[in-house]
Amino acid sequence: MASVLVVDDEPAIVRALRINLTARGYEVYTAFDGRTALQLVTAHKPDLMILDLGLPDMDGIDVIGGVRGWSTMPILVLSARDQEAQKVKALDAGADDYVTKPFGMDELLARLRASIRRARPTSAEPRIITPDFTIDLADKTVRRGDEPIRLTPTEWHILDILARHAGRLVTTRQLLHDVWGPTYRNETHYLRVYMAQLRRKLEPDPAHPRYLRTEPGIGYRLVVEPTPAVDPSTPPSSVP
Repeated sequence: MASVLVVDDEPAIVRALRINLTARGYEVYTAFDGRTALQLVTAHKPDLMILDLGLPDMDGIDVIGGVRGWSTMPILVLSARDQEAQKVKALDAGADDYVTKPFGMDELLARLRASIRRARPTSAEPRIITPDFTIDLADKTVRRGDEPIRLTPTEWHILDILARHAGRLVTTRQLLHDVWGPTYRNETHYLRVYMAQLRRKLEPDPAHPRYLRTEPGIGYRLVVEPTPAVDPSTPPSSVP
């Protein structure tokens, strides 16, 4: 069952969406302001967010920016702002689709289904296996044997990027951009803190990392020796 977060300060719209989505089998969370929306995204990690831009405490564009700092969850904007410039601004900020109020429920639900389909992982997502842990990109999990290793959303986002480029260098600038957003360029201390946390959770000897290597002054690399092991069901060509 997919989950949807509805963010709008109009109770009638929230109620209509909750009724229609629940009737179609979705799990529904609701928020009437941006702060609550960001808290719910962190707590529940919904599959999609329907977002109004005119919220009482912050602009919806800022909510998109907050989510895109660590999540690729689809965001469907539902707004009365119908100017082209506003639509472009929302899409450039990271929204996946834009529906203008007043709206048709059938069209909105069709766009929601399409966005969730595009976001769901396929069987081509690799599983990277090391002697000490396994990264499953499809399930978004890390395990040591049968025991899950708990990662924060930001830790997972960093590891996910490194795993998709396994064996290859990922620059500090690219990681800052992809994890925290385009305005982050020089905050290298963020990465140092989170890489230290990841090493404590994944490395047999965090002081002498075997897997999460630093290329001084350049970036980071996930090294899986001798080569990344991929789940046999995954075609070799799908490995990044």
